[in-house]
Amino acid sequence: MYNVQLKRLPGNEDIHLPQKMSEHASGFDLYAAVPEPVTLQPGERRLIPTGIAIAMPAELEAQIRPRSGLALKHGITCLNTPGTIDADYRGEIKVLLINLGQKPFTIERNERIAQMVFQLVPQVQFELVEELSETIRGEGGFGHTGTK
Repeated sequence: MYNVQLKRLPGNEDIHLPQKMSEHASGFDLYAAVPEPVTLQPGERRLIPTGIAIAMPAELEAQIRPRSGLALKHGITCLNTPGTIDADYRGEIKVLLINLGQKPFTIERNERIAQMVFQLVPQVQFELVEELSETIRGEGGFGHTGTK
């Protein structure tokens, strides 16, 4: 178990804290802390505040991911997905939403807008070499495996 400190920012006392919506959910739902409703037109993107900040251990990162229901029903998703919150960031968590749907979509205060998933971040060290070990794939890149 890892302890993550959570701070509710001033003026957001009514905003729900991140929560899992089922016992085995991977992500914690995040809520919009917009002072008034925000309408995203088709193709429009906007940074939406959540009213919270966190502090987590150095071995964690928080990833911001879309909510599947918003994506399916309205075409609302996150850009830069997953968005990474580094362990040393202490500012407000904001979610970069875009409307890929065909109709305007209004985000209300306290509406669930994204989810936050915590992941372990391994410590790595680079070793400079002249040659890399060989594999069957080799340098085959995008589309190399022939799958659609």
